[in-house]
Amino acid sequence: MGFHLPLIFALLSLAAVALANHAAQPVPQLYWNSVLPNTQMPRAISELLHPDSTNEEKSTNIMNAVGNGKQTDHKGKPENIPLANAIYYTIYDHPIDNYKNVAIFFLEKDMRPGATMNFQFLRNSNKATFLPRESAQSIPFSSNKLSEIFNHFSVKPTSVEAKAIKQTIEECEAPGVKGEEKYCATSLESMVDFSTSKLRTRNVQAISTEVLEKGATMAMHKYTTMPGLKKLAGDKVVVCHKQNYPYAVFYCHAIKPTAAYVLSLKGDDGVKVKAVAICHLDTSEWNPKHLAFQILKAKPGKIPICHFLPTDHIIWVPNHKSA
Repeated sequence: MGFHLPLIFALLSLAAVALANHAAQPVPQLYWNSVLPNTQMPRAISELLHPDSTNEEKSTNIMNAVGNGKQTDHKGKPENIPLANAIYYTIYDHPIDNYKNVAIFFLEKDMRPGATMNFQFLRNSNKATFLPRESAQSIPFSSNKLSEIFNHFSVKPTSVEAKAIKQTIEECEAPGVKGEEKYCATSLESMVDFSTSKLRTRNVQAISTEVLEKGATMAMHKYTTMPGLKKLAGDKVVVCHKQNYPYAVFYCHAIKPTAAYVLSLKGDDGVKVKAVAICHLDTSEWNPKHLAFQILKAKPGKIPICHFLPTDHIIWVPNHKSA
């Protein structure tokens, strides 16, 4: 039997390597692999799984992601949110001329091959990464616990960081608009659970907009729609938006009726983008002063309104093979 020993040792070595690789994976990634074994992880998530240091030591990163533009949500409530998120809000104190040459909102016909649009695919400067669910649940996340949260992250109550933390929590606690099912996911595990529960299947796709060339500039460019427009399955989607917080928190909401698309764009600088577009089919509950209606010269409920998703947002849809 001695001649079998080299083979046995080789098999044991392979098993040891496999166990080491498994142990090296972050806990949120292990959960993803167990619950969604057939779903490719989008870049917007994978980039947040490997912190350079402990997330809890990186609270100052949120300062760079805080905007000063005073804007208003669908219901008319004033909010201070980054201008990069203007696609979801009405803007009162920024002239429409600031956006007339930018495809913040567009119509479904504008995605036909050969169509051109000016756009800027920004990256969120907030690089806060995921905490394992157990760790995230051990940290308060409530407007009633702000002092405790500030102390936990060594944030001064009067600082810009504190303002961002407070704003994120308040937005998470605010009631959603009519027909919106919302949830703030403080971990990747909770995002997976919410999204699959609302779509009623684990056979899902999770997709984000991706600039395909590394080192590409994030400046404004004219993009041409290439052939191959793909409409994703289902009329209900879950969209998750990265928030300004010391660790990764995503504002997720289930939206219906909605059409979602993936399309290929090519910039005038040669850079290619795999873009995710959302088209809201019913805007009857939107604020009549929403920026979309100003840009498209339309009224609530009259036409579907589309927009691209930023690179740090994720869309969840049923897989086309789902029952």
